[in-house]
Amino acid sequence: MRDLDRMWATARTLSRLYVRAKGRGGGKTPLPPLFLVIDPKRTPHPVRLARRLPAGAGVIFRAFGAANARRTAEKLGRVAKSGRTVLLIGSGEPRMRGAGAHLPERLASQARRFRRRGALLTAAAHSEAAIRRARLAGCDAVLVSTVFESASPSAGKPMGAVRFAALVRRAGLPVYALGGINAKTARRLLASGAAGLAAVGAFAD
Repeated sequence: MRDLDRMWATARTLSRLYVRAKGRGGGKTPLPPLFLVIDPKRTPHPVRLARRLPAGAGVIFRAFGAANARRTAEKLGRVAKSGRTVLLIGSGEPRMRGAGAHLPERLASQARRFRRRGALLTAAAHSEAAIRRARLAGCDAVLVSTVFESASPSAGKPMGAVRFAALVRRAGLPVYALGGINAKTARRLLASGAAGLAAVGAFAD
């Protein structure tokens, strides 16, 4: 089985366990089990990757000022409109009709500014305090990092599966694991209570 298939299987198991324990979450829009998080340096072909994702997966588009950001966002929007993926756009990127939003940790407390009816709103979080701010501001879910050792130059010290699970238990909203997530490490999170997985490098590989 390919690594993507294995990650998808693990993510779907986490999602089913979460729904069974907590309910769907995220309002009327189902939460994707798995998110591709786009980084222009580490995922140079985001549209190609989005088309390869299993139906029902999510894409978080972050361009960090890339010149072709709008064109890429429009292409990702067309993939999403085909019913294949759920698209979230980073706070500094061109907004797309029907797309949700993903916020950096520093903007999580302003989540209501970015809310769109029927669209998901997520935020990055690196601590319990950040998770609490995102919850109080009305975010649908948080992406918590760094869970495992990561190749990202901005990654912090990995917290490991045990500490991650403890954060999930106290979160009060759906949590996605980010940082060093791949087909092998994802299996270590099956008992964590997470709502799903998010990854950058695993998709590029």
